[in-house]
Amino acid sequence: MSKRDNDRLKAIRKMICCECGADAPSQAAHSNFMCHGKGRGIKADDRYTLPLCHKCHADLDQNLSQQTRQEQLDWFERKLKFIDGVLDDIQKDEPFIF
Repeated sequence: MSKRDNDRLKAIRKMICCECGADAPSQAAHSNFMCHGKGRGIKADDRYTLPLCHKCHADLDQNLSQQTRQEQLDWFERKLKFIDGVLDDIQKDEPFIF
C-alpha cells in the first residue's frame, strides 16, 4: 500500500514546475515506476512526487519526450533528488511550515 503525505503534497503544489519553471501552483506528479510503489490502479508513495505544471505532467505521464523507460527513470530520479533537497532546505529554515 502506498503511503500518503499531505504535507509533502501541499509543499510540492506551492513550488514552480521543476521542468519548465512555470509559476506555482504546480501539480503533484507521482512516479510511474514500480520501484516507487506504482502498481495497476495504485499511485506511487507521495514521497515520489515532483512539482510539474499541467503540460509537463501530461508529457511525463504520456512519455511525449519519447524516452526509453530507463531514461525516464533516470530523469525522474535526478529531479526527485533535487526537489527533496529543496524541501529539506525549506524545512530547515521554516520547520513544520509549508
